[in-house]
Amino acid sequence: MPARRRKPPIDRTPMRRLAAPLLLALLCACQRSAPAPETPPPHATFTMESQEIGETRVINVYTPPGYAEDADARYPVLYMPDGGVGEDFPHIANTIDAGIRAGEITPLVLVGIENTERRRDMTGPTQVEKDREVAPVTGGSAAFRAFIARELMPRIRADYRVTADEGIIGESAAGLFIMETFFLEPQLFDRVIAISPALWWNDHELVRRAEERFAAGGFEGVRLVLTSADETDIAPYTAELGEVLERAAPPGLRWSFTPRTDLKHATIYRAVAPGILRDVYGSD
Repeated sequence: MPARRRKPPIDRTPMRRLAAPLLLALLCACQRSAPAPETPPPHATFTMESQEIGETRVINVYTPPGYAEDADARYPVLYMPDGGVGEDFPHIANTIDAGIRAGEITPLVLVGIENTERRRDMTGPTQVEKDREVAPVTGGSAAFRAFIARELMPRIRADYRVTADEGIIGESAAGLFIMETFFLEPQLFDRVIAISPALWWNDHELVRRAEERFAAGGFEGVRLVLTSADETDIAPYTAELGEVLERAAPPGLRWSFTPRTDLKHATIYRAVAPGILRDVYGSD
């Protein structure tokens, strides 16, 4: 895929002892532990046929207050997996809408991608048998990323008044997909928000190869925001990645890592998203 124009050692023993049911619970946390349904702000919904994935996808798009009235204004755009109306789209859209109206978040467009086969789309290939027990159908992340980059993003650019400032936000398995995208296609997104990503996937391959991928370059102008909950299989690997960032972050990459030992995997997204969005998209 062509690059888009641009502007002391960690003890892994607890991870090895984790049973597949616990991993499954964590991988599916945002779906299982969601609070009562929340009504999203006014938004548009459309479907599109994806040649990359071979199925129909539902897309939800929030536009900021005043979008219809100012035909010349253009806005940053934030993409989100887990972006269905019955998933995380309402909370993130309401958070952004409230922040814009309060003057705390710059006006932006939010694009939510509703799930079909979540564990397939969010995971790359794995050599670990327990991963396959957690997610029997895996390895679809490359096709999902191609759908976003080659089909969805061009459509959003054509149909909505957005700038080239493109970001992505997600948690857990979506956070895993986001971090994989960050390493493999670092110029695809300008702002990358990964909340408690499931970096244990495939024997924490993304963490093990992080320094190698940083050395390959391509991270200029990218901002990474990484945080994690206090979970046995999450915190060690985000902490290890934080150490790699400390010693080997490439020039031009802006990054932050904030461990949240006061939060659990099931609660971190709603707890930290408002503050992160105000920080990353703070109104001038």
